[in-house]
Amino acid sequence: MLLDRDGVVNIDHGYVGHRDRFEFVDGIFPLARHAVDRGFRIAVITNQSGIARGRYTEADFLNLSGWMGDVFRSHGVELAGVFHCPYHRDGVVERYARDSFWRKPNPGMILEAARRLDLALAGSAFLGDQPTDMAAALAAGVGRRILLAEAGHVPAQGLEGTAETLTIARPADLIPHLS
Repeated sequence: MLLDRDGVVNIDHGYVGHRDRFEFVDGIFPLARHAVDRGFRIAVITNQSGIARGRYTEADFLNLSGWMGDVFRSHGVELAGVFHCPYHRDGVVERYARDSFWRKPNPGMILEAARRLDLALAGSAFLGDQPTDMAAALAAGVGRRILLAEAGHVPAQGLEGTAETLTIARPADLIPHLS
């Protein structure tokens, strides 16, 4: 199971690069544990333009990801990987100021995760909270695309052609749909 980070794993407070701003979304651990019990491996797929924008460093992100992995582990879930795209064309950090095939809605991160983790994407699931997540998952051939959106707050635009398979309000709402 592939998870977006900001808005799915943690509350999206905008440019979350340090623990003091990282707050786990209610229900993410029971969902992840249930998915693991059903044979899924869990990987995080996340755009991190805050690195390109100079809000935090890539080292900050990697440290935060290590801590996040430790917290998942304490809940009985081993993350198979955390894949991130630090690039953004409007970045102020020259090294990261560019377009990238890894940046969602492009499928690069998902395809790399599939290659490294030997995932069969047609049998995988992607849980995201943005139309770009759904577009990336569709372009990569992910079989189940689940949009996390508060009831009545599904984006009016941006989902055309992504054919998400399910829209849920909370991570725990996905549990009955995993087999």
